[in-house]
Amino acid sequence: MAVYTHVSTEALETFLAGFDIGHLLSAKGIAEGVENSNYLIETERGRYILTLYEKRVRLEDLPYFLGLTRHLADQHLPVPRPIPNREGETLHTLAGRPACLIEFLTGVSVTEPTAEHCRNVGAALAKLHLAAAGFELSRPNDLSVDGWRRLAASVRAEADGISPGLRGLIDTALGEIGAAWPKGLPSGPIHADLFPDNVLVRDGDVTGLIDFYFAANDFWAYDIAVCLNAWCFSADGKSYRQDLTRAFIAGYESVRPLELQERDALPLLCQGAALRFLLTRAYDWLNTPADALVTRKDPLAYARRLSFFREQAASLFAVAS
Repeated sequence: MAVYTHVSTEALETFLAGFDIGHLLSAKGIAEGVENSNYLIETERGRYILTLYEKRVRLEDLPYFLGLTRHLADQHLPVPRPIPNREGETLHTLAGRPACLIEFLTGVSVTEPTAEHCRNVGAALAKLHLAAAGFELSRPNDLSVDGWRRLAASVRAEADGISPGLRGLIDTALGEIGAAWPKGLPSGPIHADLFPDNVLVRDGDVTGLIDFYFAANDFWAYDIAVCLNAWCFSADGKSYRQDLTRAFIAGYESVRPLELQERDALPLLCQGAALRFLLTRAYDWLNTPADALVTRKDPLAYARRLSFFREQAASLFAVAS
């Protein structure tokens, strides 16, 4: 269960007394998620999510994350709005951790995406990009090329212990991708982690875009590349579905057509997105204690995606376009 910080009933009741949401009825830890502690809170007036930010989320980044979600909710996107207390504050301290109470959104996460799911998520992502363009704050993406280099250096010595040849794949791909990484593509705030478990759907429609704690300013097309990695492969990275790629891009372009330079950059951006998740998973694989509360995710699933995109992406997107 992804609850690292325990909150007593007494502390929770005292905390919630500062909000105009009624008395606490129940609180339950949420198993999903690996970065923070999350509780489903039910009061007399409804349901909410209480998030306690653990050590991997920097306090100085929270105004960006919470401000962005509030901005998007104000633009009528299906994004959970931070709930202010009676003093109008959304960022608090609870059990020694930064904390926020946010809106509860209905829907369920997709486990087996369909073309309809991908088309609708693509359209939702395009709406997010356009709506976020007016957000006044900016945050650099610390998990872009420079961040990948730092991660690669930290896992290089032990990478072949995960799988023989992994070090060579990382070094070669990082050199090629870093040297060719594009400049000047349309950009703005992006989600940067819009995996199926961060999307809620109901009857095929997108009802929630959640977990913005990797959001940053970067290329919009890179956000698409992250999604193509996340939505268009089997979980182990062994099976690719081109129909899902076509549906996702068609959905996105139904709202915001891609520029030619974005379309041309997609093969490289998809390699970069695969490398990003390969590196973060490899780092966690090597540094997560055996008795940790979370299950390590297989970095080789993204090594397979990376190899696939290095070999075939250009021809795939020529067809998908």
